[in-house]
Amino acid sequence: MPPLGIAQISSYLEKTPEWSLEDNGQYIMRIFEFPDFKTAVEFVNKIVPLADAEEHHPDVKIYDYNKVEVKLTTHSAGGLTEKDFKVASEIDKL
Repeated sequence: MPPLGIAQISSYLEKTPEWSLEDNGQYIMRIFEFPDFKTAVEFVNKIVPLADAEEHHPDVKIYDYNKVEVKLTTHSAGGLTEKDFKVASEIDKL
């Protein structure tokens, strides 16, 4: 799967407005904030089956006890692909 061009990325970002372009367009990233650590961990645990089903695993970081940073890229393509935006959209539904 080839990486998306900037016009395609812009179009997908319009459909996933909570996500931002990071690292010179190599990743999309979103920070989720929860009331406590337990809820943040439960959210990450909900990402696991979704990522496994899509065979596309995000970088996930829990910090400040209640924030979860999720970053997506397609390493094998060397950048963003449609799959990143599909998984982002599915994560948004959680």
